Amino acid sequence: MGAVAGTTVLVTGGRRGLGAAIVDEALRRGAAKVYSTARTPFTDERPAVHTHVLEVRSEQSVAELAAIATDVDIVVNNAGVLLPGPLLTGDLDAVSETFDVNALGPLRVARAFALTLAAHGGGALVNVHSVLSWLGGSGAYGASKAAAWSITNSLRVELAAQGTQVVGVHAGFIDTDMTSALDLPKSTPAAVAGRILDGLESGATEVLADAVTESVKHILSGPVEKLTLQHWLGR
Repeated sequence: MGAVAGTTVLVTGGRRGLGAAIVDEALRRGAAKVYSTARTPFTDERPAVHTHVLEVRSEQSVAELAAIATDVDIVVNNAGVLLPGPLLTGDLDAVSETFDVNALGPLRVARAFALTLAAHGGGALVNVHSVLSWLGGSGAYGASKAAAWSITNSLRVELAAQGTQVVGVHAGFIDTDMTSALDLPKSTPAAVAGRILDGLESGATEVLADAVTESVKHILSGPVEKLTLQHWLGR
């Protein structure tokens, strides 16, 4: 993909948290325009930022945005949801919504923008996963992120012919509203955003955004019983 400078970037879930940090970092690196989305209307006074309402669960909402944002070079699928509850006894509707947002949402966006990226020389698709893609014990959230990881790996194969760089991002716990109730060491959104765009600009296909994620990646080839959140936390 090369440098972000001069490109047009789309960031889903860009209103706050990691998404907002990615918007900031893209602008800092010279992006010409950034589309930033959220489920409800919001404003951003910076001239280069164009805000839009997007519901990633709705194919129509995604298609409407794709019809507007025809100049996009880089798509960052960051929008996600964390609905607590165990898989066995938690609300099944919440499980379904989690998969619909976290796994199918990025797929809807990728399908809608694939031709746009192809028209701009291939561009890049960045999907934000989680270290919990690899660790059991976080209910539907981790399972949905594991599905998103698999989807990203398949999209990389399918989009190779059009020259699209597909980047899978794995991050540990980030200091955002989503994780405010968790008493765990956390990275700042700005630090993770910097790692993501560093990887994008270097041509990476995978970004391990922090030391936690790097550690967990190393144990993937080990005994499966160690691949739980509880084991990693020592609980």
